[in-house]
Amino acid sequence: MNQETEEFYGRLKQELENTTESWPSEYLYKFIVPALEENVKYIDEVFDGLGAVITTNQSKTGKYTSISVNVVMPNADAIIEKYQAVSSIEGIVSL
Repeated sequence: MNQETEEFYGRLKQELENTTESWPSEYLYKFIVPALEENVKYIDEVFDGLGAVITTNQSKTGKYTSISVNVVMPNADAIIEKYQAVSSIEGIVSL
């Protein structure tokens, strides 16, 4: 992981800890990925077993899929671990 990425995740962790009143806490992930079935399947696998509610929507052109994942996470580190896990998807945008 490069320094810029480490700094980003450090700021995200601080923000999560400052804005979350108590853990575990509900968290909403939002991603945009190229519209390939394996991308959606991989995100499903990353959140499997956590009781996540996952919704998907195709873009008008059909080139992209937006994915929302609503899930209860135990702490800020667990939230960041999931971002890092899905970051391997080529072309993913995390919102």
